[in-house]
Amino acid sequence: MFEVAGLEGERVGLSAARIEQLGARLAGPLLTAGDEGWDEAVEVWNAMVTARPALVVQPVSARDVAMVVRFAADHGVLLSVKGGGHNIAGTALADGGLTLDMSRMREVAVDPSARLAHAGPGCLLRDVDRATQQQGLATVLGFVSETGVAGLTLGGGFGYLTRRFGWAADNLQEVEVVTADGTIRTASRTENPDLFWALRGGGGNLGVVTRFTFRLHEVGPLITGGLAAWSADRADEVLKTYQELTASAPRELTAAVMIRLAPPAPFVPDEWHLKPVAGLLVCHSGSAAEAEADLAPLRALGEPIFDLIGEKPYVAQQSMFDEMEPKGLNQYWKTEFLPGLPDEYLPTFRDAALDVASPLSFSVVFHIAGGLNESDDGGAVGNREARFISGFSGVWPPHADGGRIVDAVRRGWESIRPFSTGGNYVNFQLAEDDADRTAAAYRASYDGLRRVKERYDPDNRFRVNRNISPRKGS
Repeated sequence: MFEVAGLEGERVGLSAARIEQLGARLAGPLLTAGDEGWDEAVEVWNAMVTARPALVVQPVSARDVAMVVRFAADHGVLLSVKGGGHNIAGTALADGGLTLDMSRMREVAVDPSARLAHAGPGCLLRDVDRATQQQGLATVLGFVSETGVAGLTLGGGFGYLTRRFGWAADNLQEVEVVTADGTIRTASRTENPDLFWALRGGGGNLGVVTRFTFRLHEVGPLITGGLAAWSADRADEVLKTYQELTASAPRELTAAVMIRLAPPAPFVPDEWHLKPVAGLLVCHSGSAAEAEADLAPLRALGEPIFDLIGEKPYVAQQSMFDEMEPKGLNQYWKTEFLPGLPDEYLPTFRDAALDVASPLSFSVVFHIAGGLNESDDGGAVGNREARFISGFSGVWPPHADGGRIVDAVRRGWESIRPFSTGGNYVNFQLAEDDADRTAAAYRASYDGLRRVKERYDPDNRFRVNRNISPRKGS
């Protein structure tokens, strides 16, 4: 008898024959510990996540997914879905349960005439970016190319193109999804519109998406982007420049300001390794001439310690932080949405960021105002009044003591909360965050999400996520 976790934490016994029967019906593999491919299937980005499933299925079709969803429901088994495994809270893995690892469903089909991309649920950002950029097109995705498209999009999803085109979820045209009853459905603005509304922001609460269809836009293949940094002694100047830059920036320009210790990277002069710096990260998707004019305030800061800003392929911009965000490090984040960037925020952020600074940690303010503030048909993503997202990312190696870093991140977070909209980004929540924090990520959309959850998943079978309980559970 094989024991797995049940929905309420109980142990469910599954006979070897029953597991074998499931495996025989699937086109994709069913794995248990020790099988070839197991270690990769249960690896996630944040090393703080220690959960491990008892069973993993790697589906290759919506039919496979539907069989697994029905199997889990019939036997009361705890189920989770792993796209890219990049979620910081570790929601990809059902501890002791059954995990759907979607990594074998990574196909991307681009229709340039219709300006659409159809992407499988196992796709990483780089899969979609590379395929669409061959046609000079892109959709809104994040800014680390190893992030999974599914989790990013279903939680909202922001990146360098958000100011122009809204959330990633705003750019969804249609999805194929397996709901809790094992039915394969299509959801769009005209078909199952309530489900489509909820999927655009509701995370993994409503079902397992097996195909995403994104709207595409003309972007690249060359943009102006990169990172420049100055000594943290000049942090006040850099922050003020950032405040002024974002106050007048066109939609084509997205900018973030960072404070951290300079990494010991080849582009950083040796004498600045692990010294505190203030950096400006930019991506300008307009013409080179427009970028040069719009970045004039940044250039006015004078000679930086290093300057990586220039014309480059959009896919290079999308992957420039991959090496700085590898799998296997401990990650502890706290962030808030901001309605603006008032003068008094700047020194508050500066002091907290310098307190957080460690060899791998960083603090950031990211400008997101624009398209996401205007959509009236963008789904359940909350906090559409947000104009910035800011917070602190505590990072340290496995087996090292991260206590000081965690304490500094929490102090910094508490110091910026008075400036918050009252909301936060659901994809940046930690496993420790409670239901109130999740509700704050949706605010006005939360009750509507609970109603749709009640219709499509009344037993809360999809609960290994930033969970939204069905309305009857209130």
